[in-house]
This record gives sequence, structure tokens and C-alpha cells, in this order.
Amino acid sequence: MDDWCKQAGHGVRFEWGPVGADRLGAEVACLVIVDVLSFTTSVTVAVEAGTRVHPYRWRDESAAAFARQVNAELAVGRRAATSASPWSLSPAALRGAPFTPRLVLPSPNGSAIASAAGDATVVAASLRNAAAVSRWLARKGYGSAERPVAVIASGERWPDGSLRPSLEDLLGAGAVIAGLKGQRCGGTLSPEAAAAAGALLSTPDVGAAVSAGASGRELADAGFAEDVAIATELDGSDVVPVLSAGAFGAAG
Repeated sequence: MDDWCKQAGHGVRFEWGPVGADRLGAEVACLVIVDVLSFTTSVTVAVEAGTRVHPYRWRDESAAAFARQVNAELAVGRRAATSASPWSLSPAALRGAPFTPRLVLPSPNGSAIASAAGDATVVAASLRNAAAVSRWLARKGYGSAERPVAVIASGERWPDGSLRPSLEDLLGAGAVIAGLKGQRCGGTLSPEAAAAAGALLSTPDVGAAVSAGASGRELADAGFAEDVAIATELDGSDVVPVLSAGAFGAAG
């Protein structure tokens, strides 16, 4: 593969979507997934409650089979949640659902990115835990030239399946990157990473921007404004979900 897409030489790198993760996954020591509305926000809510979250790429019949295989409950679509199956991709639904020790959370973007990481450590970040993730990365030595980190904004999808870069994921990624810069992690920011951090730092009210942005309006108009409210609890969580043995759990 040509070197131009690797952002080589920089300790902190930034890309978009599963393809971007695939390009950088083998080049870095740590991959940080950002999917604010709502995969990584939901992961933080579940892991806070003590649940281990298994990411799964497809929301189809195979997801139920996988959940049985790992002895876990299956999260359904937002509108499919019932009293018998109360777990869904909705952070609000997860916050109100009964405790389960293991949960399969289908997500074509977030889970696909996790699977692209190769041997890299995988961390789930959102606006809720960006500061905690940045501190943890710095303590572990990630973000240096020797242990580079790639922050991947998941983005959304257009109806034709193509990637739609999203404001909320740009700002979530920027929050992690700006936090790493503040921690003086030892590595330089790639131009892409610096631009993402700049977007965050130049946004005076991040929560209001996400709520008024396209994805926030889409969820609110569909009746899920509470999901947006939870996703914009800026630095309200200290949990750092790390992928281990196929599931996200809280970092020690």
C-alpha cells in the first residue's frame, strides 16, 4: 500500500470510517473508535453498569446466533425494543434496562472499525468519556512516535450506503485528540488530527452543535432526543472501554 494514506511519522492520527480504520489499523498501536450517535456512547453506558459489550457487524439473523454463542443478550433496533427485549442501540434504553452481564451490540460502523484493528488495542470513545480516554492513552504511552494512536470517526451512512462524515464524530474525535495534545503525549499530530482538534476547540458549545446538527436532529425528530442528551453529557463518564477477548470492558 502507498505510504501517503498512513500519516506516517505522527504519533496521533485521524481518519474516517471502516475504510480509514482498515488503512491505519495495522500501522498503529491503538485504535480509538468514535461513534457518538450512538455506538460508543451506548458502550460507555453499558460498561459503566458492569456489562461486557460484544460488538457485532451485522444486524440480521446471524446476530441472534452470535448472542447465543457468547451467552449474551442481544441489543435490537431502537424501535424494536420491548419489555421482553429492552436492550437496544439507544443509550437511554440501555440506561433504563435491567442489568445483563453480556450484551451483543450490532453496529455496522463501530463494529466494523473494531474488526479492522488487527493487533492494535481498541478503545471506545465518545463525548461522554473523551477526557478519560485521553488521560488513559497518555498513561499507557499511546500517542508517541513509538506507540502511535489512530482516532477513527465512524461517521454515518447516506441512503446509498456511502460514508456521511458527521459533525458529532468529528467533535468527539477532536475532543480525544485535543486531550492527548494537552497531556503532552510526546508525538506530533498529523495534519488531519490537528484539524479535528481545531474543530473541537473552535466550537463554543459542543452540546448545542451536536443537538442542532443533522444527526442530532434526525434522532430528535424520530423521538429519541434523550439519546442526544446522553451523548452530549460532556466528560460525564470516567469509564474507558477497552476491547479484550472480543468484548468491551472497563480498563483497569
